[in-house]
Amino acid sequence: MATLKEIAIQANVSAATVSRVLNNDVTLSVSEGTRERIFQIAEQMQYKPNRVKRLKQESDLSSKQIGLLIWISADDEKEDPYFSKIRVSVEKKCDELGIPIGRVIRGNEVDPAACQQMDGLIVVGSVDTEDIHRIFPNHKSIVLVNHTLEELRGYDSVSINFKQAVKDVVEHFIGHGYSDIGMIGGRDYLYKLWAKHEGDVVVDKRQVYFEQLMKEKGLFNEDYMFQGDWSTASGYEEMKKLLGRPNRPRACFVASDPMAIGALRALNEQQVKVPEEMAIIGFDDIEVSAFMNPPLTSVKVFPEQIARTAVQLLMERLEGRETAVHVTIETELVVRDTCGGHINMNN
Repeated sequence: MATLKEIAIQANVSAATVSRVLNNDVTLSVSEGTRERIFQIAEQMQYKPNRVKRLKQESDLSSKQIGLLIWISADDEKEDPYFSKIRVSVEKKCDELGIPIGRVIRGNEVDPAACQQMDGLIVVGSVDTEDIHRIFPNHKSIVLVNHTLEELRGYDSVSINFKQAVKDVVEHFIGHGYSDIGMIGGRDYLYKLWAKHEGDVVVDKRQVYFEQLMKEKGLFNEDYMFQGDWSTASGYEEMKKLLGRPNRPRACFVASDPMAIGALRALNEQQVKVPEEMAIIGFDDIEVSAFMNPPLTSVKVFPEQIARTAVQLLMERLEGRETAVHVTIETELVVRDTCGGHINMNN
């Protein structure tokens, strides 16, 4: 087997430099050409082949730059911690791998020239893929996270199992004796980059599966369907509209925890007892949900796992995987006090 000194002679550098390069010493200042030459000579001379191959892959990845395109603004992110958890978790996973996040791009703050300097792109939210292609043409180095148009051909994707999540909610309500079940959903859009307004409206998957399941069970009531904009304020306003109906449901699925928190405020103001007179289940299971009064039952969606999976898929693509992969992340219904779980509905 070759020695470090023999590799150093061939590469025209010191043995110390060879050692530091082959150990991926990030503190070493050396050109990419020299680094590549040392790895190439080490491979040719069969110096610890398996270890050198692994270290070369790590070295190659550490030189990559990843872009993160997230539609939601910094202000909106403060209101909905789900998106901030995804962003922070992507950054944390990349940091663990020694891969820098070159740029976090929000909304319309898109610089196509800067994006094209990236080696890979993670897109969070339903951004029009035609626009994505304009700023980053290599779809094989793109991972879509929670895109409304699921499993787009050629793109890697990570999505939530909305169908199972909604089924868990509906079956929980029905299992506790509720049949009059409403929903406060949110408007979803296929966002266009550089546009001054939202793009085409698309129906949120939670609403699609809720209507489908309720119709299958013969329980769907169009009058029990309301739609906000995902904010706490809209949850408050939509619940007030629901309470203003002469015939109102006794249970309500709210498509995000921020909206559910607003809904609980409206119920409290109207002196509607939760869950005795109105049961509520939210979605996301953000941290504050457990500290509401009463504590909010919610669907847990594991944003950290979503983010880590997205980074892992992108790394596999950068390492040469050809076939697109679609990953669906399971959810969990976290039962607390707002859903009627401890109420005997037969009494």
